[in-house]
Amino acid sequence: MANDFDAYERELWSGRAAAYEQGFALLTRGAVGPLLDAAGVGEGTRVLDAGTGPGFVAAEAVRRGALVSALDAEPGMAETARRNVPGLDVRVAVLPDVPFPDGEFDAVAGNFVINHVSDPLVTLTELRRVLRPGGRIALTCWVMPGVGALSVVREALDAAGVPMPADIPEPPFAEHGRREPFERLVRAAGFDAVAEPLDWEHPVDAEEWWAQVALGRVGTNGVVVGRLDAPAVARVKDAYDRVVARYARGGRTVLPARALLARGTA
Repeated sequence: MANDFDAYERELWSGRAAAYEQGFALLTRGAVGPLLDAAGVGEGTRVLDAGTGPGFVAAEAVRRGALVSALDAEPGMAETARRNVPGLDVRVAVLPDVPFPDGEFDAVAGNFVINHVSDPLVTLTELRRVLRPGGRIALTCWVMPGVGALSVVREALDAAGVPMPADIPEPPFAEHGRREPFERLVRAAGFDAVAEPLDWEHPVDAEEWWAQVALGRVGTNGVVVGRLDAPAVARVKDAYDRVVARYARGGRTVLPARALLARGTA
């Protein structure tokens, strides 16, 4: 893995679009409605979906009657979004590159993308550039440290004694994963902003979650599992079974999700 965060992110997500769409991305759908509400997206809104992934935000914005453009750093994600949202104008671009003119949009929505960029403040400043005066931005990020859905594989790795590899860089966003720092960050980019907690529950099949996230090598924890030999994977899986059992409910596993939603006006 590369030490440069942008290079690491490109390697991390390369070829992972299908695995992400079928697993972890389903968790992020819980934030789509509140995100678009916060951005004021409705009939005729010109909206940019920044970091579209499989296109779930774009699809809901189109359903609301918005005029949607999108971007993603991973070509496979962009292709998946085009499949899920026929006719979607989606560009491949690595934030903070935003390949649209000044004042192009009424709203920008970013669902769990700001935690994947190398310079969050520069990225927010660029997103503000493409908003018209008075335009709205809405962003979600995971609360740090993560809980429930975000943490069960990491907890299993810790319980099995697997450390974070030294060559995996610290996310530049890590210091902003609490309400006050996140709010200050968005305000520093020139927005009149407020951040609020956003919580929901994500029912899963525990074995499928393990297969999709850990064995599917989705995200950093999945990459760490993918580096292990078979006996080590088995130890982590045993630990995962114990961790995830805490979330059993009525024959299902219900994982809590805890995030922050920031809304701001340019």
